[in-house]
Amino acid sequence: MVDMQRFFQALKVAGADPAGILSGDSAHVVAHGHQIVSQQSIPGVQITPHASDQGITAKVVIEEGRQVEQPIHLCFGLFERTGVQNVTLELVMGANAKATLWSHCLFSVPEQARHTMQAVIRIGPGAEMRYQEAHYHGASGGIEVVPRARIELERGARLFSDFSLVTGMVGMLDVDFDVTVGEDAVAEFTSKVFGHGADRIRIKERLVLAGRNARGLIKSRVAVEDDASAEVIGITEGNAAGARGHVDCTEIIKDRGVVSASPIVKVTHPEAKVTHEAAIGSVDRQQMETLMARGLSPEEAVHRIVGGLLR
Repeated sequence: MVDMQRFFQALKVAGADPAGILSGDSAHVVAHGHQIVSQQSIPGVQITPHASDQGITAKVVIEEGRQVEQPIHLCFGLFERTGVQNVTLELVMGANAKATLWSHCLFSVPEQARHTMQAVIRIGPGAEMRYQEAHYHGASGGIEVVPRARIELERGARLFSDFSLVTGMVGMLDVDFDVTVGEDAVAEFTSKVFGHGADRIRIKERLVLAGRNARGLIKSRVAVEDDASAEVIGITEGNAAGARGHVDCTEIIKDRGVVSASPIVKVTHPEAKVTHEAAIGSVDRQQMETLMARGLSPEEAVHRIVGGLLR
């Protein structure tokens, strides 16, 4: 059985403060593999996890009208050389609730491992969620991460999601998110990934602007070096009057890296508007020269530029 100390140590290595993330009065669920290490509900936030040989299931319900002051924490990890972690998550926010969720995925120890996530998220009318998911991997390149999410925003709901995998070797990442945005609702998705070695990255995000005056943004920032590859697919559909959406892809390649970006827009209503932009290229030469003039080596300059893109 893994205790909380392993998570504390892993968070410290990742540069995070475990006391701030897993404080005694925060709503949280912590899981190692298919074991629940810690769980806690608080007034207004009910967390119900269950562990089995097949995986972890967890339901998080945020009460209608509840303004949750402290972030809700979902912490998943593996601390053996090999392992599998399957997570099924149901997240429900009541009307006019407001909360921030931090998800920390800690896989710096395993040499070969697979982590899957099947999430269903429903955000009630007028509710607002900020969701930050950060992955911390080691140098093995043997991690597979396969997150799937089906998300629905009801009238006037707001969702701001930030996915980050910039520490360690990615291994294989395959993201597939499908989001339906209701009337007067807003959904913004940002992904930041840095691939090295033979990493393989695929990010597919789809926003369906289904309600009147729905708003949506897909923003990807991906960098690859060595022999890493990435495929980025951002899909936005404008299906109602006043719907507005934008897809923004910026990718940097170095060495023998390969990236493809496919911003796809579709409009089925004459009063909707969706735009897109995509840029793929090497590190900007002028920025390189400016940094090198300040004493940085070429390698240091490249990493400074890439770091700025992924910040």
